[in-house]
Amino acid sequence: MAITLTASPPLSTAAIPPRTAAVQRALMWAAGCGGAIVFIEPSPYEWVTLIGIVLFYVTGLRLRPVFLPLIAMLLTLNIGYTISSAYLMNKSEIINWVVTSWYMATTVIFFAMVLSEDTEARLDLLRRGLIVGGVIASAAGIAGYFHLVPGGYDLLTLYGRARGTFKDPNVLSAFLILPALFSLQNVVTQPLGKSLRGALALGIITLAILLAFSRAAWGQLVLTSAFMLCLMYLTSPSTKQRRRIVLTTIAAVAAAIVLLAILLSFDSIDNLFKERASFNQSYDEGRFGRFGRHVLGFQMALDLPLGIGPLQFTRFFPEDTHNSFLNAFMSGGWIAGITYPALVFITVIMGFKLIFLRVPWQRAYLAVFAAFLGTVGEAFIIDVDHWRHFWLMLGAMWGLFAAAHDATAVMRNASQPTT
Repeated sequence: MAITLTASPPLSTAAIPPRTAAVQRALMWAAGCGGAIVFIEPSPYEWVTLIGIVLFYVTGLRLRPVFLPLIAMLLTLNIGYTISSAYLMNKSEIINWVVTSWYMATTVIFFAMVLSEDTEARLDLLRRGLIVGGVIASAAGIAGYFHLVPGGYDLLTLYGRARGTFKDPNVLSAFLILPALFSLQNVVTQPLGKSLRGALALGIITLAILLAFSRAAWGQLVLTSAFMLCLMYLTSPSTKQRRRIVLTTIAAVAAAIVLLAILLSFDSIDNLFKERASFNQSYDEGRFGRFGRHVLGFQMALDLPLGIGPLQFTRFFPEDTHNSFLNAFMSGGWIAGITYPALVFITVIMGFKLIFLRVPWQRAYLAVFAAFLGTVGEAFIIDVDHWRHFWLMLGAMWGLFAAAHDATAVMRNASQPTT
């Protein structure tokens, strides 16, 4: 069945054969879990999303008008990348970079269309898959760090930092933020049995984030957790639930302090923690340090309407941009440099508007939005351009926007008096 453009209400899940619906939902779980294993390429995530695109196309996907601005921005962004890369297409790494960018854009549209239908069930399976994937990646990183697997230290760590099933500790820890938030929600809201399982998952994931020694991820975990819990408190209709959120938060903070104290009792962890926690890193300071490069790079971008092309920044500076907004200008010229922040901040602004909308999947939405907002903040100090989970969250946000639009229409119609 071809993709159709329609403004009609969402298809009833009853119109989808039960077996087909089950497979579709299972693919959402697999996409979430597969995103945790990316040290091989193509990764399981690529295979799952590719299979998902084909399956959902055959069984029915609707390209709705609400997605047209998203598609326009993604097309413009990648056209900018492609134009700026034209003179570099004789290099395989450039071709791979451009193709990856186009594919990431495709996955955004895929997740947006998929999560706009059967939203509660599909989002729940995606959530569960992300938690399982987060635990797998975290356990791998912890096992490697503590030499629990023969030969695992070299494979599962990098520069003395846990990287698990990722190529880079920073990307591992950034990916783990959303599974951590979902696990924290289980601790705060679920019955005792599920709450304990959530606490176990949260403990494993938090330990891995600490051992990845990413300052940005440490800050993200604290700030996004606090932001999400505040939103959950404000949106909770139950006084009992609010009380539990407060008490559980206090207990979680206390447990985190105890865990940190235990870890810092190991000299190797204490030394690296102090080194990474310092704000006086050599690669951050000076004219050509991280922030100096940001200033010089943006000044350079003003004189280069077509940019310099992907992966070319190190021809002029000692290291990469470490700023996704600057990288958009450098890799795709003014076209991408203007479109990328427009795409990101339009999504953020729309996201704030849905915080207090009463829908069955409101709680999961708050976690996705908090994690996405945290990643946007991190984009100012690191390149998130090809992080799979960033594009997954972007697509999920737009899918939930569409689902919220439908839910609002249903509630509006239900509130109208009948004649």
